[in-house]
Amino acid sequence: MKQFNVPNIYRSPLITAIKNRRKQDDKLKKDFTPTLLDLGPLHIYLARHFGFCYGVENAIEIAFTTVDENPGKRIFLLSEMIHNPQVNADLQERGIQFLQDTYGKQIIPFEELTADDIVLIPAFGTTLDIEEKLNKIGIHTEKYNTTCPFVEKVWNRSEQIAKKSYSIVVHGKPKHEETRATFSHAASQTPTVIVNDMQETIDLAKYITGEKPADEFYEAFKGRFSEGFDITKDLQRIGVVNQTTQLATDTQAIAEYLKKVMQEHYQLNETNIGERFADTRDTLCYATNDNQTAVTGMLSTPADIAVVVGGYNSSNTTHLVELCEEKLPTYFVNNDEKILSPKEILHYNFHTKQEILSHDYLPAKEPLKVLITSGASCPDALVEKVIRRLAGFYGVESKVDELANN
Repeated sequence: MKQFNVPNIYRSPLITAIKNRRKQDDKLKKDFTPTLLDLGPLHIYLARHFGFCYGVENAIEIAFTTVDENPGKRIFLLSEMIHNPQVNADLQERGIQFLQDTYGKQIIPFEELTADDIVLIPAFGTTLDIEEKLNKIGIHTEKYNTTCPFVEKVWNRSEQIAKKSYSIVVHGKPKHEETRATFSHAASQTPTVIVNDMQETIDLAKYITGEKPADEFYEAFKGRFSEGFDITKDLQRIGVVNQTTQLATDTQAIAEYLKKVMQEHYQLNETNIGERFADTRDTLCYATNDNQTAVTGMLSTPADIAVVVGGYNSSNTTHLVELCEEKLPTYFVNNDEKILSPKEILHYNFHTKQEILSHDYLPAKEPLKVLITSGASCPDALVEKVIRRLAGFYGVESKVDELANN
């Protein structure tokens, strides 16, 4: 896989050494057990896979290279490059301005742009409508497009099955940049609708079977179906694609559920199900899948708490937290400074969308066993800082140095 030129501020000698060693020992990526960092009174278990993925490193390299190669030019980001506050802040410090927030709300009007400006498309991609607006101004988005190749893979698969007269069901968070972009690309080819979760999928299925009256669909799924969508006929042949940072198991469950509904409603079997349901399993992102599988492997290790590092608005990170919460007290932090002391931690509750202060979060035992992972947009340097922060509470930070230098 291609190696990217990512700024050293995001790298970690410790994490790089660990990842390289695991990669060498497990070239086929079949071992999902965590890596133990034995610090004496503190045992850190690092997930087999975590941190920057291919698409994130690609986006960061393009963004920083663009700044270096265009001194004096106005450079804009359509929205957050990735969902990591440190990376976005670093880009802003280098003069890059954001045109929109993460939900698509305009910060700087497009009317203020000129053909001489540079606009970077973030890793999530963007809608065809926005691309057209920028192109009309004279801004060529293709030159500074950091859309993740695995997101584009979803778009390409959508186009392929659209040409075979399937409609598209997108599993994604309706307000997420990537979902909006995928919806736009799919909707330009075929009738498209978004479902957020299994409950909405079950509701959607009732329109397929006729259990729910057709006219209720347009209110229930308002703002999440393509123009001209006809509920009475546009769900007769469907394929499921996803926002690549969703839980892979959730997308698969949604696809399997809709497949079963189509089989039963149209009296089909495994041989002829393709008449009504397209196979789109190949749209799942490798990094999302690896990171989630690694967390599942990590959770088989007896531990006291889990710490997940990443941006609070990062979808893929939130799903890692969700997995950890099923087994252990879990603390979601976006940097090491949120670990205030051995007694207090400021962490994010993604259910309530609030940071909360917890006390006595570290059990009084030795060795304390902590599971750690991070999202695909989180720099390894931040993970090392979290490890060092915890190690400092036990007076064993020198052991981290020894591990980093070995």
